[in-house]
Amino acid sequence: MDTLIKILIVEDEMIIGAKISMFLSNLGYEVTGLLSRGEEAIQHVAENKPDIVLLDINLKGKIDGIETANQLQKQGSIPVIYITANSDDATFNRAKSTRPAAFIAKPFKQLDLQRAIELTISRMAGSENDPTTVNKTEEEQTFILSDRIFVRYKDKMVKLMLADILYMEADRNYSRIFTNSREYLLSTTLKLIEEKMSMQLFMRIHRSYLINLNHVDEVVENHVMIAQKPIPLGTGMREQLMNRIQTL
Repeated sequence: MDTLIKILIVEDEMIIGAKISMFLSNLGYEVTGLLSRGEEAIQHVAENKPDIVLLDINLKGKIDGIETANQLQKQGSIPVIYITANSDDATFNRAKSTRPAAFIAKPFKQLDLQRAIELTISRMAGSENDPTTVNKTEEEQTFILSDRIFVRYKDKMVKLMLADILYMEADRNYSRIFTNSREYLLSTTLKLIEEKMSMQLFMRIHRSYLINLNHVDEVVENHVMIAQKPIPLGTGMREQLMNRIQTL
């Protein structure tokens, strides 16, 4: 199943924070929290694992946004988007040293926020050794990471865990992704997706099908069964498939 991309807001001006939360909800993202202090954000990230943190630089409390980002990086490489009304060189250079995904200057519009988040998702994919943006159009973008894929669905970006994908099917210059709950149509070829994905979980068993090996229910002479769907096996692929399944 797909899940909404989870975003934490850390902003000590609650009116601005509420406005950001409304923007994010309109864009189809899940807000995991609206916090005002860096210390709270560090604990929240450890407990809730958001995908992205929107972080005001000028927080009140013992630590500001930049020190909060430094502390968050010790928990893992969570992307941070800075929100700031302070653009002096010293603050910018200090913030830049934490390698944020993006900056948003106050005041900003919903479109500014949307672009910053989508840029961040793109960089999340590109940071995993090889850029994995498989579709360049503005209307529909697909980003592949080692354990998940971000796709645009009904005007919002959603997150699919690779483990939840049953199989993918080629449809000329398009591809269809199937999960237990939904089907997604992507405007990119199956070949290009295959080139960008980690193939530990997946195998191309036919020129039109890429399957998740963990979801194979049955293997017969000329097809496999996945979620009651018969998927054809290409010539000579049965033995290769059985060898891969035995190594899982």
